[in-house]
Amino acid sequence: MQVLMAAFLVWTLLSPQGRGGEAWPTHTACRDESLQVLYQSCDPLQDFGLSIDQCPKQLKPNVNIRFGIILREDIKGLFLDVALFSKGLSILNFSYPICEVDLPKFSFCGRSKGEQIYYAGPVNNPGFEIPEGEYQVLLELYTQDHSTVACANATILCS
Repeated sequence: MQVLMAAFLVWTLLSPQGRGGEAWPTHTACRDESLQVLYQSCDPLQDFGLSIDQCPKQLKPNVNIRFGIILREDIKGLFLDVALFSKGLSILNFSYPICEVDLPKFSFCGRSKGEQIYYAGPVNNPGFEIPEGEYQVLLELYTQDHSTVACANATILCS
């Protein structure tokens, strides 16, 4: 697993994206017979890795994910904004504090520029069934200074 993660990090650093190359590739976070989650980094300087262990239409309250990235900024505070759209209409917008200066929720809170974040574990959510359709999700992970750590355009296809 460490060799795979090291290869991913080298690829991230050497990719032509940061030098004016093409857009980042579209990745598959998970795929099932009735659900598929695809994402593409919208950060022009860096891509990242994300996978979801299971991909059921009936989303469980705890979903296990894996996420890896090299930090370009110190993260004393880390926040996630999520915007969900269907057919061009906004369905949901929310912000979630992941790391706050006085309330670190994860072991990677407080990491410095140049360090790696690798998280493998559960993400709590309310648990619900995903209705049939196609959804677009904009995710932005940013610091206390509003510097982007990661940004993704995701597509959820549910049949």
